[in-house]
Amino acid sequence: MQKHFREMTEEEKKRVIAKLEQRYLQKYGRKFQISTKEAVPDTFWGYGLELSRCIGCRRCVYACMKENNHSRHDPQLQWIRVLRLKRGNLINLENSEHYYDPDLVPEKGFIYLPVQCQQCQNPPCVKVCPVHATWQEPDGIVVVDYNWCIGCRYCMAACPYHARKFNWWNPVWPADMEKYLSPNVSPRMRGVVEKCSFCFHRYQLAREKAYMEKRTDLAEGEYQTACADACPTKAITFGDLNNKDHAVYKLKNSPNAFRLLERLETNPKVYYLTTKKWVRKAGDNYLAHEEPETLKTRIKEHH
Repeated sequence: MQKHFREMTEEEKKRVIAKLEQRYLQKYGRKFQISTKEAVPDTFWGYGLELSRCIGCRRCVYACMKENNHSRHDPQLQWIRVLRLKRGNLINLENSEHYYDPDLVPEKGFIYLPVQCQQCQNPPCVKVCPVHATWQEPDGIVVVDYNWCIGCRYCMAACPYHARKFNWWNPVWPADMEKYLSPNVSPRMRGVVEKCSFCFHRYQLAREKAYMEKRTDLAEGEYQTACADACPTKAITFGDLNNKDHAVYKLKNSPNAFRLLERLETNPKVYYLTTKKWVRKAGDNYLAHEEPETLKTRIKEHH
């Protein structure tokens, strides 16, 4: 019987990783390298997203799919949804339109809101997993052990951002595409729940590079997510939320910053920025008759 990943010794982890890499080589004809480096404490990865710059092109979505070896099964499984919102409307994370297909973007009268795992500091998904297949690392990133996940989907029900996706099918790609899969991200099997990892494998690669150069710290920009790299308008700023020298630290403290559904007190690490008051209000899904401060007090009393 295999132990839970967090209970394994380093030697046991190496044996399990070797078996997985061999399995993927046989199945996909591609050599994968899975890193198990532990997270660095005192860092808090997150990003700021300037909504005035987002044009709804969805390049972040497809960069994420390519980087993380998403299956191309129809319908495609995507970790990022870009919501198209008509000006003045409330943000409905469950029913908002994200399969829009205009001739050109951005469209007049709309704004666009990318949503994926918010890497909450108080993640409800972690609390409900009956087998502890998902947990939060010291650097704040919520991870999933796909080999431990039993596919019960409790985490999907608990996530208020609809950020977790159940994989109904074994991964498939167009002919010969398997040759071009990223070697640092293992494909996920059918029957597990997937989600954004802030491209954690890129963090591991950046740390290994720093180690080879006899450095312990990463400079700003050495670790970047695929979505941030792909954004043509540079709407996404990624970095260490604890580091005062990082641009994202300044963004999160901007008076224009807000987080989705803040009243639930999940404490996301994704900060959205806008000067439009209706967008900030809509981001917490307040109804017209609700007063934010009164509602927050009522929620605290309930808990």
